[in-house]
Amino acid sequence: MGRTLVFGTSGQVGSALLELLGDQGIGIDEKTGDFLNPTSLLAALETHRPAQVINAAAYTAVDLAEKEEDKAHLINAVAPGVIAQWCAGHGVPFVHYSTDYVFEGSGVSARVESDPTGPLSAYGRTKLQGEKAVSEAQGKYGSKFLIFRTSWVYDAVGKNFFRTMLRLAKEKSELRIVSDQWGAPTYAPHLAAATLAALSSACAKPEFPSGVYHLCNQGVTNWFDFAQAIFAAARKRGESLQLEKAIPITTADYPTPAKRPLNSRLDLSKARTWLGVELPSWQAGLEQCCETFWRTHP
Repeated sequence: MGRTLVFGTSGQVGSALLELLGDQGIGIDEKTGDFLNPTSLLAALETHRPAQVINAAAYTAVDLAEKEEDKAHLINAVAPGVIAQWCAGHGVPFVHYSTDYVFEGSGVSARVESDPTGPLSAYGRTKLQGEKAVSEAQGKYGSKFLIFRTSWVYDAVGKNFFRTMLRLAKEKSELRIVSDQWGAPTYAPHLAAATLAALSSACAKPEFPSGVYHLCNQGVTNWFDFAQAIFAAARKRGESLQLEKAIPITTADYPTPAKRPLNSRLDLSKARTWLGVELPSWQAGLEQCCETFWRTHP
């Protein structure tokens, strides 16, 4: 199989993909691709003529997107559509990432792929528009695409909840953390490995199983309990934390410019059944993240 072109390799998932792909990966980040000028990305596709394409680039500043929806739309919706059209026209399998934010997040049941969407934020709207752009572009040619909705992505590097909680626990004696938003923290390297396994599985089938799939670490928790698990892991490894008290609060107690879904539970059975992929538990993801973090930040 030929090389895989990955867009967004400065991000958590994109960098993990590139590391796993090794010599078979080609990375495009914001320094080598202008995601605010989506048609310019065609130059990379024409130059490298990849056998597979994965788009991990996204505008993920959820609150800032309320003011910069036009910018978010270019990166999250227009760019994926442009890439998808090129892939469709050249018969190249294409993977794109979406998010739990496409749902309005009511109730307590896990969402399946066919459930009605209803994003609450500009970020969610632009990501849903990206899903539609990819589906429409690929549908015209009846070709090969996988859209993976995931949730709460983090890693041992970069700007994310894991790193933020560790920093704040060293700086503050008291933290107030939202406890009524439920979902699955997803470790970026686990998501990257599952993506490549799913793509390989899809390509090996007599008919490529194009469509939307939910893909994240297994299990469910809330931000407060996830933070508590992070603090416990840090103390277990001998970290000196200033934190004396963590207080669970509601979403209403912590207003933000963008509204968050309370229920981000995703049903993972479709990916398991059709693609044969399943990520480990979110606890296993956190444990591996901790091992990597403290190995590289002694």
